Amino acid sequence: MSKLKDKLTARLAAGGKGLIVYLAAGYPDLAATRQAVLAAAAAGADIIEIGIPFSDPIADGPVIQHAATAALAGGLKTADVLALVKELTAAAPVPIALMLYTNTVLQYGPGRFAADAAAAGAAGLIVPDLPLEEAASLQAVCQANGLDLIRFIAPTSPPERVARIAAQASGFLYCVSTTGVTGVQAVDYSPLAPLIAAARRAGDTPVAIGFGIGGPEAAVAAAAHADAVIVGSAVIERLTAGGPAGVGALVASIRQALDRPGDTP
Repeated sequence: MSKLKDKLTARLAAGGKGLIVYLAAGYPDLAATRQAVLAAAAAGADIIEIGIPFSDPIADGPVIQHAATAALAGGLKTADVLALVKELTAAAPVPIALMLYTNTVLQYGPGRFAADAAAAGAAGLIVPDLPLEEAASLQAVCQANGLDLIRFIAPTSPPERVARIAAQASGFLYCVSTTGVTGVQAVDYSPLAPLIAAARRAGDTPVAIGFGIGGPEAAVAAAAHADAVIVGSAVIERLTAGGPAGVGALVASIRQALDRPGDTP
């Protein structure tokens, strides 16, 4: 059973495309994170990613790095995030995945972290700096605790590697749209089509495109090639400018665009 895969599969079965929203825990504070998660869920997000701030987030661009730095400066601890997830899984009608870096897992203890994340109600872990060759031990403890370990593919991934990753994927497969870090930017998503086709030949896990998506138009363009889209930096920017209500408005606009007949094949 995978709450993440089930949620996206249900959306696809209804003729839609999935919408995954990222928020940085503790930015600008935990109360705002909680309100923003609830606003995003109410506005139509299918899955919420909650990022655990880290001091050296190699996959994150300036917007998310700023949010992580502010949260850490405010004294946020991993235990605080797990407590928030426990509260949210009782209140929000969407599955929650935790996005974090390998060092956080190692410092906490992989088995202990997987057990505590599952006990808090998390549905999966997203670890962007964990390569396929080093994922076996964390995969084992995730499986033992009913968590999906989200895998990544990128434009630089050769077909044989895509096949190996997709064959082991669970929850959803995270397709990075560009080389580099997160952040709103203009992206041509059409070159990802062969990459995603290779992943689909190797497995049946839904494929979600992330990096670069800033609003409804970009979301529709990305969704034309994938099963779901992931929006992060734009959400943080909207939270900064307009608070949780701003997050809800952005998510609602993307949801509406994805749901318009004819916009997504």
